Amino acid sequence: MHLIIKATGTGAGMLSHLLAKNPNNLYDRIEKEARVRIVFTVSSEEETEAVIYVTPDPIELVKGSSSAHNDITQYINDREFVTSSLFCTYIRPALGTALNGKPKEAYLPWVGQRLALQLSFGPVASNLPDHTLEELFTALGYEVVLERGEAEYSFDLKNHSSVRYIKLKGFQTLQTALQQLFVLIPALDDYKHYYISEDEVDKIRRYGEGWLQDHPQRALILKRTLRFAGVIKQFEAFEGRTQNSGGASVDENAKEAAGKGSMDAPNALPDQSFESEAPEEPKVRLNDLRYAAIAATVEALQAKASIVDFGSGEGKLSAILANVPGVRDIKAVEPSAAAQLRAMDRFAKLEGRQETIVPKPVTGSLFYFDESLRNKDVMILCEVIEHIDEHRLARVMETVFAEYGPKTLIITTPNKEYNEVYEMEREEMRHGDHRFEWGREAFSAWCSRWTTAFGYSAELKGIGECMEGFGCPTQMAIFTKEVTSQ
Repeated sequence: MHLIIKATGTGAGMLSHLLAKNPNNLYDRIEKEARVRIVFTVSSEEETEAVIYVTPDPIELVKGSSSAHNDITQYINDREFVTSSLFCTYIRPALGTALNGKPKEAYLPWVGQRLALQLSFGPVASNLPDHTLEELFTALGYEVVLERGEAEYSFDLKNHSSVRYIKLKGFQTLQTALQQLFVLIPALDDYKHYYISEDEVDKIRRYGEGWLQDHPQRALILKRTLRFAGVIKQFEAFEGRTQNSGGASVDENAKEAAGKGSMDAPNALPDQSFESEAPEEPKVRLNDLRYAAIAATVEALQAKASIVDFGSGEGKLSAILANVPGVRDIKAVEPSAAAQLRAMDRFAKLEGRQETIVPKPVTGSLFYFDESLRNKDVMILCEVIEHIDEHRLARVMETVFAEYGPKTLIITTPNKEYNEVYEMEREEMRHGDHRFEWGREAFSAWCSRWTTAFGYSAELKGIGECMEGFGCPTQMAIFTKEVTSQ
């Protein structure tokens, strides 16, 4: 991962002073699980270039103390090796002086001086289309060049890489340019490795001062940086108070975006109310509707004594199923150690309750076969398959149907068509780690493939508020093993 900052022309020689780095010395530090280095490849009064290079330690990423890394998917995901919120975290200490605009007193007058800057960074793994990426930066006055690497695969997948390298050119103060990047880089990737709290509101407010308010893509930026309705409302409330004191009004587009928080996100904050607002009726989360639909489906089954909940996360669904009459054994399978610990705390609270079983946490993954999970009554993949690369999914499903062979398999996954109801971009996905999302026709065809090959029938249903022409936000398939006559 890298960020290259190049200044040319008048004031170029001030770049090293604004960064508070000696161009003759190598900056080399360990920040969390990564090595951060800064080297000046050119240093003169007419041209100065600083290269910031970050190398994550893959072993430390897995065994580090951060709960964000206690996950077996570290071995198959790439988020720690692209320019994202993690990258910004790694380089923030090195760029603190420039971000805060506090160099030595002699150079303070240059903090507000615009320089001819070229900013290059990448790789960026973004689900945004090229034209949206360009609009985010051209609106700030930059010339934008996007580059992609060629990808050669031994199987039929794609012919170009999904990541891009971004080059910007324009006149801007170094402080503002860096603050813009620290807001927009996480928005490009739509992935935050940390819990989004009130501190994030303050950071976006500080870094967005002077440019975010008037940005034509402001609503999109807020949606992808603050993510959740409650946090966005808090940001809007602060801006509303600030602007109203000066006679201005709050941007209506961002107000609209504030009401469309992601229901799929794992770390969503509850909506926060303000004294100036009328209290809202509590909304039923889509995740709760999924769990209720799955529990009702399981309760209606004749064979439901043994259940495998794959990708069980913090154990919420498993805990609900523990109260379904007739269920005798639940194995909550999850690769993340941190999520398993929270699930164990939840399961401990079920102990001693009458007519309630206690689920058994199991560390595992669909990529690793477990003999103990074979021939169960019910297997559940709730919002799991879309997190698996499409070219790997077929092998996983062959294992599920041929090796595990549950009597009933329940799968839920997002309905891509419904994203338009959420006013999402056509190529945008609901979660940064989704590898694909299917519409109803594609999901139906995919389900038919497995019923034909492995002797199952399938019933398709929708979950959530359905809209004509778009279907429901979640689609569910209930696979039932056909009984063969002896």
